[in-house]
This record gives sequence, C-alpha cells and structure tokens, in this order.
Amino acid sequence: MNDLIANFDKIHTTELGKERIKRNLELKTKDVVNWCLQKTKLADNIIRKGKNWYVYAGDSVITINAHSYTIITAHKRII
Repeated sequence: MNDLIANFDKIHTTELGKERIKRNLELKTKDVVNWCLQKTKLADNIIRKGKNWYVYAGDSVITINAHSYTIITAHKRII
C-alpha cells in the first residue's frame, strides 16, 4: 500500500481544479472528485515522481499533490 491509498480520504480538489479536469477530460459529471477517486481505485499504475502522484487509469492520468492530496489536474492518456 502506498501513501496515496493510505490517505485516500484526504484527496480533494479546488473549484478551479474541478473545471480544469472537466475541460481536459471532457467530463459531463458534476462530481469530479468522486470520478477521480473511482479511477484511483481502479488504477492501472500509481507512481510518485517528486512532489506529485500520477494515477494512470484507463485513458486518463490524474496528477495529485503528494503533500496536500489535492488533485491538480488530469489529462487524456495516449495508449
């Protein structure tokens, strides 16, 4: 188990983060944090690089700050 999973309940984002994630992934959901949490549970791979966690889940990569557990952004992944 890694620190991200151990602190799963602390994962959150800002209002600007929600809009950025919705735009980047073309999401229609209003609950962006829950969408990201579900993707994290089903992640193909979770890697820590420096100050961020990178959650690779399906066709998405979610970037989460390792200290504050804030979802910074998410992007489509080319598979």
